Amino acid sequence: MKKYLLGLYPIILLLVLGIVLLGPFIISWLWAWTIPDLFPGAVKNGLVAETISWMTGFKISIFIAFLMSLSGTRLSLKKIYHEHKKED
Repeated sequence: MKKYLLGLYPIILLLVLGIVLLGPFIISWLWAWTIPDLFPGAVKNGLVAETISWMTGFKISIFIAFLMSLSGTRLSLKKIYHEHKKED
């Protein structure tokens, strides 16, 4: 069982890295794609940014992750482990 868990660490690390790197990029891209169409007057008057930086996308992704954790939608590794243990 320990070998199985040790094999999961690189996969988990790659997933976390992928989320950390892809999340802000996707948020920045979606912002530039939708916000100017949804709020053209606010963008024209400078009330809303037309595009956001990668760092701002990163901050928004952290905020979204925080909200998801408050709502209880995050996955529990402990739950996954116990479900897998029942199968064995």
